[in-house]
Amino acid sequence: MPLPKISEARELSDEKLAEEIVSLKKQLFQLRLQKATRQLEKPHQFKHARHRLAQLLTVETERKQASSQPTQESN
Repeated sequence: MPLPKISEARELSDEKLAEEIVSLKKQLFQLRLQKATRQLEKPHQFKHARHRLAQLLTVETERKQASSQPTQESN
């Protein structure tokens, strides 16, 4: 399974982006729990989940910065 592309994350709406972030945080918690109880079968899922979470948080930060910057008027 290839790592997801950030272009896919940029296409998401703000609501869907927030839902995905919460979902991935829950998934990472479950993976840590499985690892602690030695039930984890696919350790590569950590890498994929962390990578996707980083992408989503990056897109969220970009959107917040873009919306908080004042628009500059040309003279």
